[in-house]
Amino acid sequence: MQYPVGPPLPPAHPPMPGAPPPPADPTGHLMVPQGAPAPGAVPGMPPADPAHAAVAVILIGPAGAGKTTVARHWADTRRVPTAHISLDDVREWVRSGFADPQSGWNDHSEAQYRLARRTCGFAARNFLANGISCILDDAVFPDRPAVGLGGWKRHVGPGLLPVVLLPGLEVVLERNAERSGNRRLGDEEVARIHGRMAGWYGSGLPIIDNSQQDVTTTARLLDEVVARSLAGPPSC
Repeated sequence: MQYPVGPPLPPAHPPMPGAPPPPADPTGHLMVPQGAPAPGAVPGMPPADPAHAAVAVILIGPAGAGKTTVARHWADTRRVPTAHISLDDVREWVRSGFADPQSGWNDHSEAQYRLARRTCGFAARNFLANGISCILDDAVFPDRPAVGLGGWKRHVGPGLLPVVLLPGLEVVLERNAERSGNRRLGDEEVARIHGRMAGWYGSGLPIIDNSQQDVTTTARLLDEVVARSLAGPPSC
């Protein structure tokens, strides 16, 4: 299946003939290629080695699905350097004037969401340019292309591997009840979000139902999905 994507960023301009190479950075910093694809399932490129390649994954799911917990565990237990980038954590970098998700979705919260996503995308590209894999997590809705998967692929690259984490509603409600602060949503909102996430069924994206799986097992299933995606991306 062809994933929904937005317009790609323009490629970086090549250096002028005869131009001197950029000075070496004593800190070892690598310049981030503008609009460079995330390594992985990119048409025309050979498949990456899942055990050693720097890959970018986005874990999608409703509030209470366990995205952050699973993503952190997956990053902790990989055999190669891997970073976890949580959109919610980056959003909460804003202290005064924070658009609390409990207050609903409006122009203010959408602006902060887009800013956080751009920041996450820059961080992901920087990690990848330095050979470090990354996993991001976000409640991406299939019916909101403006703030959906296409936006993430614009900021990270077309090789970004999306995986949906979608346990049953009762499980999501139970896990959400264990949350505190602005991470905890009302039951009606959680149910509404969960219902919208069902739109990912039939999309062709890999879906993991972790209703009966612990974190370790879910992370192993995620590893298997990523390996399959790298070895043979969907052709339709």
